[in-house]
Amino acid sequence: MKRILIIEDNESNIYLISFILKKHGYDVIEARSGEEGIALAFNARPDLIIMDIQLSGLDGLETTRRIRQSEGDEKIPSIALTSFAMMGDRERALAAGCTGYIEKPINPETFINEIESYLL
Repeated sequence: MKRILIIEDNESNIYLISFILKKHGYDVIEARSGEEGIALAFNARPDLIIMDIQLSGLDGLETTRRIRQSEGDEKIPSIALTSFAMMGDRERALAAGCTGYIEKPINPETFINEIESYLL
């Protein structure tokens, strides 16, 4: 069973994303801050990370950078998730080390296909 780490500080988003992933057979772990997400990325070794960019405190871009700096050659796919989709946001997320980029609000009917494309 594939394990997915959600790093998100909005409870409604965590609930929706977790529900969709669990419904499709994924093991889900949740972090509500960048610091907690970094610790879980190392300790739980997920197959994929879904990273909210607008985290309070340590934001998602810096959280991604810190995970990437400590991973060595083994890179966990990390998908940026943001509701503030402005010009250049995708490029900033990819430059920070994200593998992909999904805009909120997520579409429950297409979300799982987008996520699964990064787990191949």
